Amino acid sequence: MKFHYPFQKVVDLKGNEKTQAEWILSTALGELQAQEKSLNELMVQRSDVILSLQSSVEQRTSMNKIRELQDYVDYLDKCITRKHSEIFYANQEVQHKQEQLSTKVLDEKVWLKAKDKAQVLFQHSMNLREQNELDEIATVRFAMKSL
Repeated sequence: MKFHYPFQKVVDLKGNEKTQAEWILSTALGELQAQEKSLNELMVQRSDVILSLQSSVEQRTSMNKIRELQDYVDYLDKCITRKHSEIFYANQEVQHKQEQLSTKVLDEKVWLKAKDKAQVLFQHSMNLREQNELDEIATVRFAMKSL
């Protein structure tokens, strides 16, 4: 007789939920990495503009040009500040998704453990049944020899 777990669909569902949570976490991590990459690009761009601004000051460029570069640096500073807050929220989202994944993993483990226990009990009962049948056969043989 083959083992059949009555809650196998629940075990499968929990496995699928865990896989889905892994995908969602992966997406959140990708978003975080994209935000960090964007921040790095903004920082490099700001550095370049600062160097350009310093060079303009040294070369006695017009005040309008210097003012324009300074305004652009200010704009980049605002973008960098905004990007920091976006990264903060993306980090929070990643942590939230990690917690959800942990919950799903734990839930799946509970169901898998219950299935394993049921399978062990089934195997034990099958062994007992088989042993009883073998004992009965031995008893019948012994009774037949005694006659």
